[in-house]
Amino acid sequence: MAARQRESSITSCSSASSCDADDEGVRGTCEDASLCKRFAVSIGYWHDPYIQHFVRLSKERKAPEINRGYFARVHGVSQLIKAFLRKTECHCQIINLGAGMDTTFWRLKDEDLLPSKYFEVDFPMIVTRKLHSIKWTHTGFKEIRCYWSRSPRPVRTGRETKEILPTLLIAECVLVYMTPEQSANLLKWAANSFEAAMFINYEQVNMGDRFGQIMIENLRRRQCDLAGVETCKSLESQKERLLSNGWETASAVDMMELYNRLPRAEVSRIESLEFLDEMELLEQLMRHYCLCWATKGGNELGSLDVKRTDPYISLTNPGS
Repeated sequence: MAARQRESSITSCSSASSCDADDEGVRGTCEDASLCKRFAVSIGYWHDPYIQHFVRLSKERKAPEINRGYFARVHGVSQLIKAFLRKTECHCQIINLGAGMDTTFWRLKDEDLLPSKYFEVDFPMIVTRKLHSIKWTHTGFKEIRCYWSRSPRPVRTGRETKEILPTLLIAECVLVYMTPEQSANLLKWAANSFEAAMFINYEQVNMGDRFGQIMIENLRRRQCDLAGVETCKSLESQKERLLSNGWETASAVDMMELYNRLPRAEVSRIESLEFLDEMELLEQLMRHYCLCWATKGGNELGSLDVKRTDPYISLTNPGS
């Protein structure tokens, strides 16, 4: 179920209109990601009966390397979430930062894996759109809409208040759109606010090479600036950011490494869905995204503590 999150103080802009203008490009990435996920689901990469209620099916085909990249992203994040839920026996809370049209809440409900509390945080415009979709979709979906409630404004900094309930925070392509100072404040707030916690971060990495520069330039042409790109230099810089802002353990893998560690049967299944002409392009793309996770209060989280557990167990075996 969901509930209201505590009020959060937001980094101020000179005016509401300037905030809206600055964030317009970032809000647009929500639409891009949602369309890519919707297309990948439509051709069988993974099962998600809920995304169709939030996102239209685009007539434009997405490239096979894009679809495989999203599969690896969804699979990796999902397995870490489920590992956390099983270790805490669902007596925990999840805070999904920049949730967009994400459907994790309902998919967890279908698997009887809902945490005690579930929060989503995003821009008011995106939250309003999601609420509208929930309200006006077909009857079968309305039956579960009561489990989901309106989320507050996006978090960039927050008050320090201790929470005993084990907490999982998820940020998929969120921190990279903040300045390093803003993301550091958010990470410090999270580390200081929860006794036992895990933070999952998915975003760009290895951005100092030519491929990374092209990615930055393409986004900039769409008025979307990667304000935090300097923290995305390497896997080491990603881990160091987490460790220097209050987290006790930190791990990071690029998405190609994660893809190579996925169950072979599942990889064979998705690779049979469509032909990929250039494996080099897939590898180049996947080397520029990473999945990072950090923990604190390891004694409370038991074997989920990445210092004592091979993290890939969580990524390759949902039942572990």
